[in-house]
Amino acid sequence: MSKAYKSQGKKGLFDEQFAVSHLSAMGNPIESISKVIDFEMFRAILESRLLNTSKKNNAGAKPFDVVMMFKVMILQRYYNLGDKQVEYQIVDRMSFKKFLGLETGDKVPDEKTIWSFRERLTQTASIEELFELFVSNLEQKGLIFNEGQIIDASFVEIPRQRNSREESKIIKDEGGDDLWNDRPNKKRHKDIDARWVKKNGETFYGYKNNVKVDAKSKIIGTYYVSDAAVHDSQVLELLLTEKDENQTLHADSAYTGPNQEEAISDHKMINNVHEKGYKNKPMTEEQKSNNTIKSKIRARVEHVFGFMEQSMNCMYIWSVGMPRATGIIGLINLTYNIFRYEQLIRVTV
Repeated sequence: MSKAYKSQGKKGLFDEQFAVSHLSAMGNPIESISKVIDFEMFRAILESRLLNTSKKNNAGAKPFDVVMMFKVMILQRYYNLGDKQVEYQIVDRMSFKKFLGLETGDKVPDEKTIWSFRERLTQTASIEELFELFVSNLEQKGLIFNEGQIIDASFVEIPRQRNSREESKIIKDEGGDDLWNDRPNKKRHKDIDARWVKKNGETFYGYKNNVKVDAKSKIIGTYYVSDAAVHDSQVLELLLTEKDENQTLHADSAYTGPNQEEAISDHKMINNVHEKGYKNKPMTEEQKSNNTIKSKIRARVEHVFGFMEQSMNCMYIWSVGMPRATGIIGLINLTYNIFRYEQLIRVTV
């Protein structure tokens, strides 16, 4: 009996191939994007920004390929894995290896290498360039229709800080740089850029992902990262571009007010922002009816944040400071666009 049991556990010559085929049949999301996206499009930016061309000799370990490392970033954001977790999963999962072009036994980037690569992407502002490159590529393919834009924001939380009331007040008053100078190790783990905010009875701590989405394709065209306490309306103008001219703008009532109306007018857009009532001046039935009609388009942005929250588990990140949060949230938006592109291609094929 034991002999028969052991024979069943032996690895066959084609077991790995069968496992890959089984995963494909079940639906492997990272295999799906590999079929429709040539990640080589990102190489020029990655190499120009990250490779040390001034190195005088070839001593030392050969660095990992920049495109492969960028794909590690996409894996990390889609599955919302920490640096150590993604290292483990690359070692453990054949689907991750296949996506990265690695064979069993190949050297795998460790957590320090992954952290360092993301830091360099952030410090060189490469993530913004990579995002814009992909959006431009989608425009060329005719997948950004420019028949209307939707603006909205979502909270991205980080681990909550344990500060005294006095420390919290100093941070809120923009004096956080002066704290914990005598304890540098502690200071490295303190986020003085994130903010608390309460909305609809819930408390959030961290940052906000402000996006402008193409109303038809649901592709994110522009984004801006702010702390959680910044009001949605304050970043409206930062999201609009000259390409938005003559398009309708859809947003909820948080984006109303004289400044917002001026920004919309300056960009020559058609204002379809929800109306809202005021104290002693409630909305009319006509306004309510108009808002219901507008909601049919504005609600499409919920699909964007829904995918991020449910499929990517990305409404919570582990980082310290605005620059790193901006980098990670930029990668989240780029990763969303990549997977959204695959969905659009699948529907049209």
